Amino acid sequence: MHAKKILNHSIRKHRDRVLVVDDEPDILRLLSLRLQSTGYDVETASSGNDALAKLGVCRPQVVITDLRMAGMDGMALFQHIHSQDPALPVIVLTAHGTIPDAVQATQQGVFSYLTKPFEAAKLLALLERAVALYPGSPTTLHNDDSWRSGIISVSASMEALLAEVQLVAHTDASVLIHGESGTGKEILAQAVHQASARSAAPFVAINCAAIPEHLLESELFGHAKGAFTGAVTANKGMFMSANSGTIFLDEIGDMPLPLQAKLLRVLEDQEVRPVGSAHPIAVDVRIISATHRILEQLIAEGAFREDLYYRLNVVSFTIPPLRERREDIPPLAQHFLKSLCEKQGHAANDFTPEAMEMLTVCDWPGNVRQLLNVVEQCCALSTAPLIPARLVVRALRETPTAVLSYADAKQRFERDYLIQLLKITHGRVTDAARLAVRNRTEFYRLLQRHHLSPAMFKNSD
Repeated sequence: MHAKKILNHSIRKHRDRVLVVDDEPDILRLLSLRLQSTGYDVETASSGNDALAKLGVCRPQVVITDLRMAGMDGMALFQHIHSQDPALPVIVLTAHGTIPDAVQATQQGVFSYLTKPFEAAKLLALLERAVALYPGSPTTLHNDDSWRSGIISVSASMEALLAEVQLVAHTDASVLIHGESGTGKEILAQAVHQASARSAAPFVAINCAAIPEHLLESELFGHAKGAFTGAVTANKGMFMSANSGTIFLDEIGDMPLPLQAKLLRVLEDQEVRPVGSAHPIAVDVRIISATHRILEQLIAEGAFREDLYYRLNVVSFTIPPLRERREDIPPLAQHFLKSLCEKQGHAANDFTPEAMEMLTVCDWPGNVRQLLNVVEQCCALSTAPLIPARLVVRALRETPTAVLSYADAKQRFERDYLIQLLKITHGRVTDAARLAVRNRTEFYRLLQRHHLSPAMFKNSD
């Protein structure tokens, strides 16, 4: 296929964004112009650190980076990107002499590499493949994001998570969702279901901590008529109700051990046996489970089966708490307020700047659920179009935590870091300075600045 034909074919209806990273200005400008002419939105970065800063602002569908750069090289940049967004394709540009390094890079997860000088047709073909694979691409989404309609977010961390969700949703892999209480684990599970081929079938949710142990088996697997006192009719249970669809097991860490063994058998045999029945029934369900507890710790304590853990934890997602994505607070608060106004006809339709600032700086131990409760209370008590700060204070029942200034945050981190080093080394300054990669004189000055004495840690455990 001729390059001109490929160029014409590459102009797309949906504009995908590419981040190009190179420390040579001429190459950066040439690549940028070439990709823009074929319909891509292009962001450029002249170093690895510059690229990481831009990744926090823009959401590219592909990253193209030079392998050899001053400071952070292409592989170090890839490692940073991969730790934050494993699904984001990275294409490495390499000189002829570094081809072995590029081959090794692909073995570590880099999407592909191109040897300089490269043909435009080859680069564009690689980009087409990369864009087609990345779930966050406009081309991939086809403007249909209804599967994630229940999730309100503008944060980069949540967007990276949702890109992985869309990728995994097209498989039948079991999913384990981690997250603090109130972060929205069930809503994320629904998003997995809606993005999957099972979306037309039922999504059935059950909270394993909310149902008494003696009833949980019947709720999950069903029971025959007369199986126990009070079983006047047969019940097919959650698994059969979710057949061909998805079952969501919330708070899986609270499931009793005897029932864990039966759940494991269901996952292995893909059939359930209702309580009081002698005949198993085949089921086809996808399992999504969630917990706010640390299952590895429960396994060590003998409270959770290790074999069940590996069955459930084929793919895991961790929802970041609200305090780690404060940029999501304003759109969430606005969304909740709008929904409440439409349902209940309240007068309030916005927050004063002081009220919104107060919401933004709170720590939100109850996460999104707590934010909804606060907005609902403010809405119920407000008699004006704008919700004032005093109602936010009343709903919170606490003084919001102020966001630290950069200087204060740096000072707090430095003090905590020094304390940690001195605890590890039991107050031995030479060892602590070596761990910090600082000379003794400089380390002593740091200790004096924070009023720390090595003697305080001589006998620490």
